[in-house]
Amino acid sequence: MTVKLVHVGLGGWGQDWEMNAIPPVSQFQRVAWVDAHEPTLEAARKRLDLPADRCFTSIEEAFSKVEADALLVTAPQVAHVPLAIEAMEAGKHVLCEKPFAVSVDEARHGIAIAERTGRTLMVSQQYRHYPAVRKVAQIVADKQYGDVGTVRVDFRKWANSSPKSGHRHYLFPHPLIYDMAIHHFDLMRLILRRDAVNVFARVTDPPWSKFEDEGAAAITIEFEGGLIVSYRGSWLSPDRPTHWAGEWNLECEKGNVFFTSREGMDAGASGDRVTVRPLGEDEERVRLVQPRFWGRSAGLMAFAKAIETGEEAETSARNNLGSIALMEAAARAATSGQVEPVERAS
Repeated sequence: MTVKLVHVGLGGWGQDWEMNAIPPVSQFQRVAWVDAHEPTLEAARKRLDLPADRCFTSIEEAFSKVEADALLVTAPQVAHVPLAIEAMEAGKHVLCEKPFAVSVDEARHGIAIAERTGRTLMVSQQYRHYPAVRKVAQIVADKQYGDVGTVRVDFRKWANSSPKSGHRHYLFPHPLIYDMAIHHFDLMRLILRRDAVNVFARVTDPPWSKFEDEGAAAITIEFEGGLIVSYRGSWLSPDRPTHWAGEWNLECEKGNVFFTSREGMDAGASGDRVTVRPLGEDEERVRLVQPRFWGRSAGLMAFAKAIETGEEAETSARNNLGSIALMEAAARAATSGQVEPVERAS
């Protein structure tokens, strides 16, 4: 099966999709490229050597000029749901970058359109598609070390060096929670197989932060059954940087499980690591099977399968609601300084 794909959003990350994520997946044929910002579109056209007659400033124009089956959305987050709805109303399937929506209400609106039109609406939660994550999710599901007691997650990067003027990342709404922690929240739901109940968050930005909203935060999340996850995330840490998926410690009844994943932007899955320490025994490293596809490319494979079979994808917009609900509640908590309930996704 070949899926004819229109790609909207050709900034730096959208161009990275073009160069690294899409080419390995033979099921997709790009038929048009779209960006509403003409200078960005022209810069991408030159850098990627795109045909000028297939580059457009709106998806409406693209759909009128080319035959397409699906839309890939890597535009800014505020445009995710509006673009997805426009595409589904035009009969196209949609794969959307995270976060899919900025609120549960907005997400539900998009999901309702997908159900009415019968189109696949899927979210690129790419961190799920790495070997360490899948291995730990299986360890927890099989209760190899008994029930999970508590979980600690640390994410550290330094992203505070650029001049404040003109640097868009500093101006993102909730740059830690919406732009980064959404990945980690989604992994919590996958690994623990339960949803969050409430969340408490405190912004921990140091005086030198250039971010308008939180660049660092300490977040405590209560999941169903009373399980507590302690999360510390920072774009402002001069400490040793973690892998992008963070450093995870799961304290279980019969031992400790540690993992880290997604070493770098272009490092593939080779840096993934899982170690276990059974009670009373030495630490040992768990062997991981390296996949042929990982990250965004694996997500594209899942998208193609969902289109072909009509089966709901693991990261469908509907299944992603619990992650959006946790993200939204964490942002509220960071603002209010209070414990905030997580809206039930079902």
